[in-house]
Amino acid sequence: MMQTKTEIKEEFIKQAELLARGAEVLPGGVMELAMKLQKSKEENKPLRIKLGMDPSRPDLHLGHTVVMRKIKQFQDLGHKIILIVGGGTGMIGDPSGKSDTRPSLTKEQVEKNAQTYFEQISKVVDVEKAEIRNNADWLFDLNFVDMLKLASKVTVAQIMTRDDFAKRYAENRPISVHEFFYPLMQAYDSVVVDADIELGGTDQRFNNLLGREIQSAYGKENPQMVMLLPLLEGTDGIVKMSKSFPEHCISLTDSPKDMYGKLMSISDSLIVKYFALLTEISNEELKEIEEKLKSVNPRDIKMKLAYTITEMYNGKDAADEAQENFVKVVQNKEIPDDIPEVKIDTDITLIDFISSFDKSLSRGEIKRLASSGALKINSEKQTNPNFIISKSMLPVTVQYGKRKYIKGV
Repeated sequence: MMQTKTEIKEEFIKQAELLARGAEVLPGGVMELAMKLQKSKEENKPLRIKLGMDPSRPDLHLGHTVVMRKIKQFQDLGHKIILIVGGGTGMIGDPSGKSDTRPSLTKEQVEKNAQTYFEQISKVVDVEKAEIRNNADWLFDLNFVDMLKLASKVTVAQIMTRDDFAKRYAENRPISVHEFFYPLMQAYDSVVVDADIELGGTDQRFNNLLGREIQSAYGKENPQMVMLLPLLEGTDGIVKMSKSFPEHCISLTDSPKDMYGKLMSISDSLIVKYFALLTEISNEELKEIEEKLKSVNPRDIKMKLAYTITEMYNGKDAADEAQENFVKVVQNKEIPDDIPEVKIDTDITLIDFISSFDKSLSRGEIKRLASSGALKINSEKQTNPNFIISKSMLPVTVQYGKRKYIKGV
C-alpha cells in the first residue's frame, strides 16, 4: 500500500519535485517517486536508472541533453546510472514517430557511433561512474524459443496502440514484422538490468511503459517507474530539434561561436523552456525570468541563456569570446577579424566556393541561403548562387548565413 504524504519525509518530496521538473512521472507522479527515493535511502540500495541509446547518428544535440541532464541529477543523488548501448536494438532502429521502416545499422556503424556518443555524453554525465551495457550481449544470445516466449507477453492489439504503427497501418504504409520486436527488445533490457526507473522522451511512452509490463511478466515485484521528458524544439520553435534540420539544430560539437549564435536565434517563445530544460536554474529564478520577459527586451534574457549554455559545454573563456564575437558581428554588424582564408587560383562560382570550404552544407542548402538573401559578397546581398567570383575581384569576403564568413584571396 502506498505511503501517505505525511509518512514520506520532506527531503524526499523535495528531491522528487526537483527530479520531476519538466517531466511526466508514471505511475503515481511525484509522491510515488518520493516514496521510491525514501525506500532506496532506508535500504541503502541506490536506484538503478536506465537510459537506452540507439546510436543511429554520431552527433548529439541539445535536445538529447534534456534526458541526459535528468539522469545526471539522479547520479548526483547517489543513484546508479545504467547506460545501454543499443547494439541489438540499434540494428533494427526505433520506429517511434517514424512514417516509414527505418534502415538497419551494421554492427560496425553501431560501435562507431556509440564511441562518439560516450565522448559527448561525458560533457554531462560522469561516464566513469555509470554502468555501461550493450544489449547485444543478451539479445544476440536469445534463441528462437526465447524470442517466442518474449513475444507471447504482448498482444498485437497492444502493439497497434502505438500511434506510429496505427497511423502507418491506416495509411496503408508498410510495417515490417521485425519492427514489432523493437519495443519488446527494449522492454527486455529492463528485465536484464533490473531497472527501477527508465528515462526517455515523450516519444518513448509506449516502449518505456511496456518495460513495466515485461518486468512484471518476468517476475519483478516492483516494476520500473517511467519518466518522460519533453522533446525540445529546434531554433525555429516548431520542429523537434534534429540533425535532419541542421539549420535549426544546436549540436554539442558546434563551435562555441556557432552554439552561442544559434541560441541567440531561437524563438522568443522558447526562452523559458530552454532555461528550464537545459540549465541548472532554480524554480524561483525561472519565475523571475518569466516576469522580466514581460517588461524587458527578450534579447537581453536570451544573451544570458546563450552565455550560460555555451559556458556549460565549452568553458568561460570560450563563452566570453563567443559573446564578444556575437556583439561585434551580429549586433554591431562588423566583420570578424578571424575569417578563414581560402586561396582562389581560378574563377569559381559562389556555390562551388562555399561548398568546397564548408562540407557540412549541401548545395541545396546553399541555394536556399541565396534565395532567402542570406548570402553576401563584400557585404552586398547576392541571390545568384552561380555568381562568378573572378580573380580580379580578390580579395573577397563571402558571408553565408548570419555568422559564417570566408575570405577568398
